[in-house]
Amino acid sequence: MNMKRIFWLILAISLLAIVPGTLMAQEQIVIKQWYHQYGEAGTQEAVMKFAEEYMALHPDIKIEVTWIPGDYGARLNTAMAVPEEAPDVYETQVNRDGALAGLYTDLSDLYTPELIDDFGAAHMAQVSIDGIPYGIKMIDDTGVIYYLKSQFEEAGLQPPTTFDEFIAVAQALTTDDQAGLFLGNGGTFGAVQLLNGTGATRITPEGELGFTAEDIAKAASKMKELYDSGTLLTGAPTDWWDPSVFLDGLAAMQYGGLWSMPAILEVYGDDVGVFAIPAIDADGTATAWIGGWTQVVNPKSPNLEAAVAYANWLWIENTEIQKEWALAYGFHVPPRASVAAEAEPLQNSPALDVVQILQQYGYPEGHELWNGVMGTALDDAFNRIIKEGSDPMAEATAAVEIIQTELDAIQGE
Repeated sequence: MNMKRIFWLILAISLLAIVPGTLMAQEQIVIKQWYHQYGEAGTQEAVMKFAEEYMALHPDIKIEVTWIPGDYGARLNTAMAVPEEAPDVYETQVNRDGALAGLYTDLSDLYTPELIDDFGAAHMAQVSIDGIPYGIKMIDDTGVIYYLKSQFEEAGLQPPTTFDEFIAVAQALTTDDQAGLFLGNGGTFGAVQLLNGTGATRITPEGELGFTAEDIAKAASKMKELYDSGTLLTGAPTDWWDPSVFLDGLAAMQYGGLWSMPAILEVYGDDVGVFAIPAIDADGTATAWIGGWTQVVNPKSPNLEAAVAYANWLWIENTEIQKEWALAYGFHVPPRASVAAEAEPLQNSPALDVVQILQQYGYPEGHELWNGVMGTALDDAFNRIIKEGSDPMAEATAAVEIIQTELDAIQGE
């Protein structure tokens, strides 16, 4: 056989042996990412765009985004029980049960002291269990009282700073054609927030109950005064989460979420004002819950290092994406103070007022030691005091006993 032909035959055989191995070496790492279905237009397209940007920077990575309509929590719980179906990166609210079940990766290595300060204590508390950060806060939501500045000016009113002033303002704005205030069709939505309005906390940093029966009785009794004042709208066509009541002029003030602000601004523009749930009295504090979503990484991911790197790129490194996600498709606040300060839509009132409310009065919606039994006991006590006229101290004392028993059990005491 001609030596040249032998050479080319050997080379061809060698290439056939090498190419499959090369292709295997270049096989993409797949990261499965889950989102619940957001209501704002453009959000699904945005998360796909973010994934494509990352894949362009990392050709060896493939991001598979799954958009979950309906009961996201149920779908997630089912998938997490089957490793082959579980997402690598997903959004949730970090809680003790999830941490104990091994559903979150320890992300301590991502958090420098400077980053911890930038997120702030309230946000770090939302993503941490026993001091370990298991997630990265993506967006902030909260609830505020919406009102019209012109209506306040005409009535000679100022935004209230105490709950007695709040009741007085609601009474002053109540007419035959318009209720003074809408807190939802139940009339008591947000009532439990008043516990924070006393200046108390649910759980102290030392893991102890941060309020007393007296605090509960004080807050619930004040809410009952408002409930009995004849100023509240109930039986509206929609509930508190929809701004229609305020937009249709059915109530002069409405409790509502940040997601309502774009629609309200579109109708009322610069006339819109906001304030936090006022303090119970001069010794208390205004209050606003901090909600929103947190990105976590599945510790059982077959590509754990790559999944952590992707979450880090999205919600720590890429501040432009963080601003876009919070403000381009609806109205939320970026959790990091430095990112919020750079966001142009947050530079003027009422958006700036919301940022200041969150930074000054915001408290985590949950707590790592707080569970559903505790929440139900507190809600039931408030409802019986406010709606049924039950004895405040008797109800408060019973609730504290239930909550303390749960807290002791969680801590193994």
